Amino acid sequence: MKREIRVTANAGTEEVSEKDGILTVKVKAPAKDNKANIAVLKLLKKHFNRDVRFVSGLTSKRKIVKIDD
Repeated sequence: MKREIRVTANAGTEEVSEKDGILTVKVKAPAKDNKANIAVLKLLKKHFNRDVRFVSGLTSKRKIVKIDD
């Protein structure tokens, strides 16, 4: 399954929420040296209890991820 996400780096908390079919992922890690992307993958993997990988948007706040079935 593919999902569009919006990422907020340097957030005060780490959370996953949904609005209008788009997941919002907040992570404490900075958007530097790929740290936020790594934190996003870890958080989504924990949230869905499945493997997650990026399909597009590695350098954007809007990304598409694939969640394995």
